[in-house]
Amino acid sequence: MNIHEYQAKKLLASFGIPVPKGQVVLEANQARSFAEQLGGSLWVVKAQIHAGGRGKAGGVKICKTLDEVQQAANNLMGSILVTHQTGEAGKVVHRVYIESGIDIAHEYYLSLLVDRENEGISFVVSPDGGMDIEAVAANTPERILNVSIDNASGLSGFHIRKMIFFLGLTGDVAKQFSQLVSQLYTMFQQTDASLLELNPLVLTQQDKLIALDAKFAVDDNALYRQKDLLAYRDLDEEDAKEVEASKHNLNYIALDGSIGCMVNGAGLAMATMDIIQLKGQKPANFLDVGGGVTVETVCEAFKLLFDDVHVKAVLVNIFGGIVRCDIIAQGLLEAVKTHPMQVPVVMRLVGTNEKEGQQLIADAGLDVRWAKDLDEAATLAAEAV
Repeated sequence: MNIHEYQAKKLLASFGIPVPKGQVVLEANQARSFAEQLGGSLWVVKAQIHAGGRGKAGGVKICKTLDEVQQAANNLMGSILVTHQTGEAGKVVHRVYIESGIDIAHEYYLSLLVDRENEGISFVVSPDGGMDIEAVAANTPERILNVSIDNASGLSGFHIRKMIFFLGLTGDVAKQFSQLVSQLYTMFQQTDASLLELNPLVLTQQDKLIALDAKFAVDDNALYRQKDLLAYRDLDEEDAKEVEASKHNLNYIALDGSIGCMVNGAGLAMATMDIIQLKGQKPANFLDVGGGVTVETVCEAFKLLFDDVHVKAVLVNIFGGIVRCDIIAQGLLEAVKTHPMQVPVVMRLVGTNEKEGQQLIADAGLDVRWAKDLDEAATLAAEAV
């Protein structure tokens, strides 16, 4: 689960990590008064969306007067911001963040992430902050340092010194960085984070380290024990179909294809998506109904697929083991009561109670196209599209 920059900074501040003074704006007409409360003579107005690349897309405005602050808020609020991470559709800006200006001497990059290869946490640092880290990695990889932390021994002075020397920090700034790294490591562990990125982490003209921008993501599987973070969830930033699927405990991810998929098991779902690609089409979603599926859950899954305007055909690929094929059939029968089949449906039901499932659908008179195996199912779905 991603959260907004202003929320990430509130979280950082709670762990003692320095951040600029700022105020979130939910109504554009609040901008001027909030900027006055912050004081100073320089402000930054930032669009708050769950995507990077806001600055290049015009979502970050530096303002030298209160009038400029108000104008920037008026222009950003309600606008659609298109960045390299949002896709062509972009994201609607529902809130902006007004922040006090900072006298920047240097910008660094610092992030923590889950290191799956080493089964631990890794720090990634670079003296080239404020830029696309992907571009730095591609063009000047020697400017990036990756420091893996062993879970058993944890963060040590050696790890911190390695980063300090790489960034060329000395004196009091090095001491600040050492404390900052320790605080970030503690925060990352205690919040079940999957990503914590400061880009840039800035050194001010007064030799103070401040997190000027922040990106934070928490592991969805840990939200049951991170109730405070769950309150930060912004449903406006998430795909409506994924939000609806989460209400029914469906493993669903929206994609940009035209074949809606319903499968049991993540591996089989991935294989189904792959073979759809091989047939010259694209999947409209990843949908694993899971092992503990019920008729009600399957019904909601079918409704999701039938409601998706991008879906031109539905492919159901069920290998019945724990999941019974007749439950899948009953779910379809329930779904069509309110969501009639407007697109072709291809079904491969194999395994437990497959004959019963097929008979239920036949008795209902539904126009389902049956397939003996996955290759045939994908072929029929691709032809239907």
